[in-house]
Amino acid sequence: MDQTAGMRPLSLARRRWARLAVAFLFFLNGVLLATWAARIPAIQTHLALAPAILGSVLFSGAAGALAGMSGGGYLAARYGSRRIVILATLSLCLMLTLVAVAPSLPLLIASVALLGASSGAMDVSMNTQGVAAERLYGQPILNSFHACYSLGSLAGSLRGGLIAGYGIPLLPHFSGVALAGAILTLCCIPALLPSSHDQPAGERTGEAGRGVRFARPSRATLALGLIAFCSLFGEGAMADWSALYLNNNLHSGAGLAPIGYAIFSVMMMTSRGLGDALTARVGAALMVRLGGLLAASGLTLVLLSPWLVLALCGFVLIGCGLSVTFPLTLSAAGRLAGQGQATSTALAAVATCGYTGLMAGPPTIGFVASFVGLRLALGIIILLSLSISLLAGATEDQAPSTPQSLYPQIAREGNKAASSASSTEDL
Repeated sequence: MDQTAGMRPLSLARRRWARLAVAFLFFLNGVLLATWAARIPAIQTHLALAPAILGSVLFSGAAGALAGMSGGGYLAARYGSRRIVILATLSLCLMLTLVAVAPSLPLLIASVALLGASSGAMDVSMNTQGVAAERLYGQPILNSFHACYSLGSLAGSLRGGLIAGYGIPLLPHFSGVALAGAILTLCCIPALLPSSHDQPAGERTGEAGRGVRFARPSRATLALGLIAFCSLFGEGAMADWSALYLNNNLHSGAGLAPIGYAIFSVMMMTSRGLGDALTARVGAALMVRLGGLLAASGLTLVLLSPWLVLALCGFVLIGCGLSVTFPLTLSAAGRLAGQGQATSTALAAVATCGYTGLMAGPPTIGFVASFVGLRLALGIIILLSLSISLLAGATEDQAPSTPQSLYPQIAREGNKAASSASSTEDL
C-alpha cells in the first residue's frame, strides 16, 4: 500500500528541512544526556552522596525514562509527535537546569526522575518524527539520526569533561547548554513534520488519536522488542564491563583499559552513518542478521584472544554489529502502524523493551560473573547476539521483496510529489 496517499505532498526542500530538524533533535538529546552524565561526579561531591545513594538517584532517572517512553508514546499518538517532541525537549532542558540547583537528595531524585521522563518522551516522539521522515524519503534514513545522537553524546561528553576540568560550577554549565538547546529547539518547530505525517494513510493521528489505547502487542512487535532488548543489553554491558575485562583479564593496565569501549563507540557512530546506504542495498533483515553475527563473532574474539590488539579488533566488530540493529528495529516498528497500533505507541513498546535491556545488562553480567567469572558471564551477549540474527526476519515484516529499496512505491510517489508540490506548504 502507498503509505503517502492522502497526505498533502511536500517539496524536496521541505523534506530536507524536516530531516535536518529531526537530526538536530537526536544530536541535542545526546548532548543533553551526556552533559548530565559527565557531571555526575560533581553532583555526587556537591551533595556528599554515598555510592549506594547515588545508585538510587541513577535508578530514578532510568525508571523515569521508561515511564516517559510509555506516556510519550500515548501522548504523541493522541496529540501528534511534533507537539510532544517540542514539549519534551523543552522539559528536558528545564530539568537539566533544575538538577544543577537541587539542594537536597529528595529534590535531586525528583529532578533526575523528571529528567529521565522528559528524555523518554523525547526519545519516542523524535523517533516517530524520524520514521515519518523516512517514510517520506522512501529510503532508510533512521540510522543517520541515531548516528547524530552518538555524535551529540561524544560532543557533550568531551565538552562536559573540559568544563569540569576548569572547575566551572554546575549551574552555569547546565543552564548554558539548556538555554542554547531550548532556543534552537524553538527554531526547529516550523521544519518538523505535522501530525498528519505520523501515521500511514488510513491511520491518521487526527482520526485514530482520540481513541488511542494501549493495544495488545502483536507477535511482530514482541519479536522486535526482543531484538531491541538483546541489542541494548549488549550495549549496556559493553559500556560498564569492557574496561574491567581488559584490565583484569588481559592485563591491559588502567591507561589502556577504556580504549576498548572507545573503539566500540566510534565504530557504532561510524557504522550508523553508513548503515542507511547499506540497508538500501541489502535490506533491513539481512543487515540485522549480519549485525548479530558480527557482534557474536567480535565478542568471541575478545573473550578467546590472549592478546590485547586482537581483542581490540573484536571491539571493532562488536561496534559494527550492534550499531544498526536498534535503529532498524525501530524503523520496522514504525512500519507496523496501521495494524491496530499508532506509530508512536509501537515505537514506545519496542523502545521500552530495548532500554529495559540497557538497564538489565550491566547488573545481570555482574551477578552472573560473581558465580562463573567475567569471561563466561560476557558469553551471555554472544547468545543474545545470535538471537538477534535468528529473529532478524521480523524487521522485514512489511518490506518489499527487492532489497534495493525498502519503500520503492513511496519513493516513486515522493518524487512525483516533489516535482508538483509548492515550495511553501502550510504547516
